Amino acid sequence: MRSLPFVPVAALLAAVALSACSRQEPAPDPVRAVRTVVLAPSGSGEVQEFASEVQARTESPLGFRVAGKLVRRQAEVGRHVGAGELLAQLDPEDLRLAQAASLATVRSAQVNAEMAEADFRRFRELYEQGFISAAELDRRETTLKAARAQLEQARAQAGVQANQAAYSDLHAPAAGVVTAVVAEPGAVLAAGTPVLRLAHDGPRDAVFAVPENEVARVRSMIGRPGVVRVRLWGREDTLPATVREVAAAADPATRTFVVKADLGSAPVQLGQTATVLIERPGVAGVLTLPLAAVVQHQGRSSVWVLDRATMTVKPQPIEIGGSDGNSVVVASGLVPGAVVVTAGVHVLAPGQKVRLYQDSGR
Repeated sequence: MRSLPFVPVAALLAAVALSACSRQEPAPDPVRAVRTVVLAPSGSGEVQEFASEVQARTESPLGFRVAGKLVRRQAEVGRHVGAGELLAQLDPEDLRLAQAASLATVRSAQVNAEMAEADFRRFRELYEQGFISAAELDRRETTLKAARAQLEQARAQAGVQANQAAYSDLHAPAAGVVTAVVAEPGAVLAAGTPVLRLAHDGPRDAVFAVPENEVARVRSMIGRPGVVRVRLWGREDTLPATVREVAAAADPATRTFVVKADLGSAPVQLGQTATVLIERPGVAGVLTLPLAAVVQHQGRSSVWVLDRATMTVKPQPIEIGGSDGNSVVVASGLVPGAVVVTAGVHVLAPGQKVRLYQDSGR
C-alpha cells in the first residue's frame, strides 16, 4: 500500500492565511449630495403658466371675387402693406370682353327703347284722330314699357360686368402684415379661393389653451383687467392682459379650450412666444412639494425624508391630493417641518448617509 505524501502543518497554515488576506471588504456606500426643502403650510395662491402665441386680433384670408388666372402677385410673406395697396392681379382679358359685350347689349336695348317710344307717339296721334282703337294703343304702350325695362336690365348687367372687371385686382382692405401666401402666379383660381392671409394692424392677442377643469374659472375672468399677465420670451417683466374670449367647445384633438387675452397696444411681434400667468387662489394649510421630489418606492408614491441628527434618509409614503405644473399637493403622510430631499432622489437607499449640496458658485 502506497503512503500519502507528507504535507507540513506550517505550509497549510500559511496557505489559509494567504487566502484570508486576499478577501476585500466591501466599499462603504458613498455619501450623496442632495438638495432639500423644509415643508411649510402655504396660504398663498399658486401661479399657473400657459404657453401662448401672439396673434393679430383680425387675420383675413384674401381672395378674388371672380374666377381667373393669377398672373401677378406683388405681396410677399412678412411684408407690411397699406390699406388699398395692390396685392395681386388676374388676367383681365376675359373680364374686359364680358364688359364690352354688356355695353353692346345696353346700346341695343337703348335703340329698341327709342324705336318703341317713337312708335308709341305716332300711334297716340292716330288714336287722338280716331283712326285706331284704344286696345291698339295699349299694346303699343306695353311694348314701350317692355323695351324700357330691357334697357334698365342691360344697364344693370353692364354695371355688374364693370365691377367684375375691377375685381381682377386684389387690394388690401386694411393696413397689415402678410402672414401667408397660398397661390402662386399661373394658378387658375375659382372665385373666393384664398391667395394670401393678412394680419391687420391694431390690437394683438395672446392665444393659449387651458384644460377642461380650468375653463369655468378662466371664463369668469372675461373683461376683468389685471387678472392675467403675459411674459414675453427672454424677458423678465410682464405685461397686463385681459381675457377677451374663451372657446365655446373643446378642440377635438387636444380636448383643450382656446383662450384669447387682449394685449392692447403693447409692443409685441406677431408669432412671438409668450407665457400667460394666471394666479390661482390658495388654500391655507396646504403642503406642496416639487414634482421631482416624488419617487415610486415599493409600489407607492414616496419621498425621502432627511434625519438631520444622523444625516441619513428614509422613504416616507405619501398620498398625493393633486398636481399643478411642477408641483404636487400632499394630502397625507407628511407634517410641516419635515425635511424632504428634492434633488438626487433616484440614487438613494434607506439609511444612506447624505450631505447637503453646496453650490460652488456661491
